[in-house]
Amino acid sequence: MTTAAVVLAAGAGSRFDGPAHKLRALLHGRPVLSWALDAVMAAGLDEVVVVTGAVDVDDLVPQGVRVVHNPRWADGQATSVRVGVDAAAAAGHDAVVVGLGDQPFVSATAWRSVARATATPVAVATYEGRRRNPVRLGADVWPLLPVDGDEGARSLIRLRPDLVTEVPCSGDPADIDTSDDLRSAPPPPGGSLWN
Repeated sequence: MTTAAVVLAAGAGSRFDGPAHKLRALLHGRPVLSWALDAVMAAGLDEVVVVTGAVDVDDLVPQGVRVVHNPRWADGQATSVRVGVDAAAAAGHDAVVVGLGDQPFVSATAWRSVARATATPVAVATYEGRRRNPVRLGADVWPLLPVDGDEGARSLIRLRPDLVTEVPCSGDPADIDTSDDLRSAPPPPGGSLWN
């Protein structure tokens, strides 16, 4: 059984008012997306797929990571999840672990823990009891995912709690959505966010 990490990096980032797109904004000297990708790469899943859309981030993506473009990115996050799932299916993977490119403080341990939670088709990370990303989706639930709108897997998780396992995780699931979020972000612990 193989599992692909799917990093969603397709949105417009319209709430961010900085001089660059939020994924390119510098967080302690490095682009926000780079921190998120470091964690994903360190998690050691079978493949990493980055779904792009509103902004070209190819130059921020490490060698060996596959980039797929979502031409319907403006139709909501569900379309990006679908593009990532379709890419994983075409590569023969049995599951995906989906996370966001604007969550630089999610640890590699969280990605690994969620990927390994295979008791149910869906596994969701929790931080102090709150459900957040990343989320593992086994292939048997891919047909149940919405095809448009801004709910990637949330509607499935809400409608089918019997399919869901919660995975307590370390790290911080905070998003970088605004320039205030960026300014108030803590420094990387020990010089690295992704241990």
